[in-house]
Amino acid sequence: MKILQPTFFLFVFIPLVKLAPPIQQESFNFYDYDTDFIKGKMVQQDDEMKFKDVRKMEDGMTDSPDTNVRVQNDESVPDVPPTKDTNLPTCLLCVCLSGSVYCEETDIESVPPLPKETAYLYARFNKIKKVVVSDFADIPTLKRIDFTGNMIEVIEDGTFAKLLLLEELSLAENRLVKLPVLPPKLITFNANHNRIKSRGIKANAFKKLTNLSHLYLGHNALDSVPLNLPDSLYILHLQFNNITTIKDDTFCKSNNTRYVHPHMEEIRMEGNPIILGKHPNAFSCLRTLPIGAYY
Repeated sequence: MKILQPTFFLFVFIPLVKLAPPIQQESFNFYDYDTDFIKGKMVQQDDEMKFKDVRKMEDGMTDSPDTNVRVQNDESVPDVPPTKDTNLPTCLLCVCLSGSVYCEETDIESVPPLPKETAYLYARFNKIKKVVVSDFADIPTLKRIDFTGNMIEVIEDGTFAKLLLLEELSLAENRLVKLPVLPPKLITFNANHNRIKSRGIKANAFKKLTNLSHLYLGHNALDSVPLNLPDSLYILHLQFNNITTIKDDTFCKSNNTRYVHPHMEEIRMEGNPIILGKHPNAFSCLRTLPIGAYY
């Protein structure tokens, strides 16, 4: 009988154990239910907090210091579209750096007021039409001025005459028909691509410029080579004008056959109707012949 009892126990309970559902499945269902329960609590708490905030706003409790500051800051910044004011001080409209003023492609129509210590002015590619004496009356420190690519038609006499330190001046790509009086210590002068005529250059315009080494007058309306050019010239550009004749003493000295020009290295005269081969005496003192047509 004692042997039959354990045997009976095994036959009855083993099938029940195999049919029992896995514990893992029950725990999975429990966590799903618990998560939904937690989410529900959080949503409920969030709704309660929103309700309390609404109640505070209705009770007039939103006038906190932080809120006031934020509202004041919002009101202090007006929504105004950006504007382009050409009457701004020069160093806001242009770039001022260590004695240099850069006013390039700013669409200015006149020379802006410059700091008194300005030594270099770059006002290229603007819409300047006229340059007057007062533009530089108080700026004696200028050493270089570049007006390339403007619309300059008129430069008052005396505009550059008192700039005793000016060494480089560019008036290229403008609409000039005559040259102004140039400063005495000028080294480089560029007036290429203008409308300058021979009668627009005074007879002694370059005579006293004993430091002038580079003179650019190409692409103008000259019908003759300018007179009284200084011996200091190294480079002279006269290409693409309307020059038809040249004198024997333009570059040389007709009364001194032994004279050799001390510095001249390059003369460009191509694009002119003149035949250089017909004027051999005009170049006898030069170390190199001018560039141009010889027959």
